[in-house]
Amino acid sequence: MHKPTNAAHELPRPRVTVASVVERDGRFLVVEERPDTGGSLVINQPAGHVEHGETLLEAAARETFEETAWRFTPEFLVGVYLWAHPGGGSCYLRVCLGGPVSGHEPGKALDEGIERAVWLSRDELAAQRGRLRSPLVLGVIDDYLAGERYPLGVLKSFLGQP
Repeated sequence: MHKPTNAAHELPRPRVTVASVVERDGRFLVVEERPDTGGSLVINQPAGHVEHGETLLEAAARETFEETAWRFTPEFLVGVYLWAHPGGGSCYLRVCLGGPVSGHEPGKALDEGIERAVWLSRDELAAQRGRLRSPLVLGVIDDYLAGERYPLGVLKSFLGQP
């Protein structure tokens, strides 16, 4: 395989993240968050980094609870997405899982930087395209609405095995 020699084409090593796609009555669970760099509030799916020793399913359930106070149960894979921030410096491999939520704990403090969890329709999200954290937010929802669902069995974990 040929590797590009132009430094502009080289991407940093991707960070592995998870995101949750939750639909209820035509609306999707999203968060309004302030990026680590500060600035304006952006809209994102409940998402975050996979912690050491954690499976993708565990990470998605944890991140969703920490950011929305809803208990998420992953039931299927929507897709795996590779995206590099156009400003450079960040590249993400995002594993998007879909499923239902239950057990809402509205009094729970949300993760730092998360202002609130809200339910928005696809059209409401599209109307706020400039506020989306990345093009993945709407892209994943469009894939979900197109029926993209894969069994969780495609995600293998060998954590804890020699």
